[in-house]
Amino acid sequence: MSKRAFIIVLDSFGIGSSEDASPEDQGANTLLHIAENSMLHIPNLCALGLNEALKQSSGSYANGLPELEEFSGAYGYAVEKSVAKDTPSGHWEMAGLPVTDDWGYFSSPENSFPKTLLDDFIRRADLPGVLGNCHASGTEILVALGEEHLKTGKPIVYASADSVFQIAVHEMSFGLKRLYEICEIARKLVDPYRIARVIARPFLGDAAQTFIRTGNRKDFAIPPYAATLLDHVKESQHDVFAIGKISDIFSEQGITKKIKAATNVESFAGLLQAQKEAKSGDLVFANFNDFDTLFGHRRNVAGYARALEMFDKRLPEFIANMQEGDLAIITADHGCDPTWPGSDHTREHVPVLAFGPGIAAKSIDRRNGFSDMGQTIAQHLNVKLLAHGVGFL
Repeated sequence: MSKRAFIIVLDSFGIGSSEDASPEDQGANTLLHIAENSMLHIPNLCALGLNEALKQSSGSYANGLPELEEFSGAYGYAVEKSVAKDTPSGHWEMAGLPVTDDWGYFSSPENSFPKTLLDDFIRRADLPGVLGNCHASGTEILVALGEEHLKTGKPIVYASADSVFQIAVHEMSFGLKRLYEICEIARKLVDPYRIARVIARPFLGDAAQTFIRTGNRKDFAIPPYAATLLDHVKESQHDVFAIGKISDIFSEQGITKKIKAATNVESFAGLLQAQKEAKSGDLVFANFNDFDTLFGHRRNVAGYARALEMFDKRLPEFIANMQEGDLAIITADHGCDPTWPGSDHTREHVPVLAFGPGIAAKSIDRRNGFSDMGQTIAQHLNVKLLAHGVGFL
């Protein structure tokens, strides 16, 4: 029998605050609060057990979602073991590699980066200087500094509560290739600070009110510190399809095929493309980033709800094309409750919805670590088992 596996990450789609969440995150619940503040209609995700997983995780069903008794997949929730609540930690852990030592952070809201770091960056990248050097929203800082960047040619550098060094430049006047080059330089310079990602943030437009970020974002991440599920699949002489920012998150380690996708629509198209191309033994890993970037961080409840409904409406296309022996898992990497104060991620449990022809409908309840998902897939594909995780099928 042909066996393939799919990991589908709804970026930031948490279902209840974790026990070890900070006081600021206690009570956050991305799904529950979206449902409380919108008329959410996601019947296909609910049929896989989403609302039941929410009840297991947080003790409450979501307002307006059906409370079913029969399901079409295995459902439960996972508790993160990694210290941080960021994108690399969540993805690495679901691939069997928890991040148990915290990242470094540029935590000061103003003058965020050390002077020696910026001086080295300016010198090595041959820049006229930099703008920003603060914590900021990626859209608001373009309004504040985008026009000055166009006049001076100085890149905008900024941070956030995440472990990041972000660089925004105009895609045409500064150049995309040049942006990636200076990001490579920054990547080497921030390694001693243990910064998880340098993020290229290109934008277009000719004035503050017309600036818009483009789909050519690129993450320059620290490589995984040990082998992951992706490496094991690749070593077994099978393909690993990376859709969206998966390749960036893993620094291309363990990836054999990349499908570029900057939006949820493009990610779904990439998922369907990979589903057609994947052969027995292959792994398809897809990230749907709009939930986090466009709606979670921007605290846009209505937009998040509509994006969930769009994904749910298209989900039957994927299910209809599944083959005997396929296993798919829908999950998330962290939370980003759009009703919560601030614009940061929220530390939450994530849903685990496993389905496919031959996958029994059952509760898998609480999973102590995202790595249980990776271990389940390793067992399904019959590749080398992971150092972390317990299979649940």
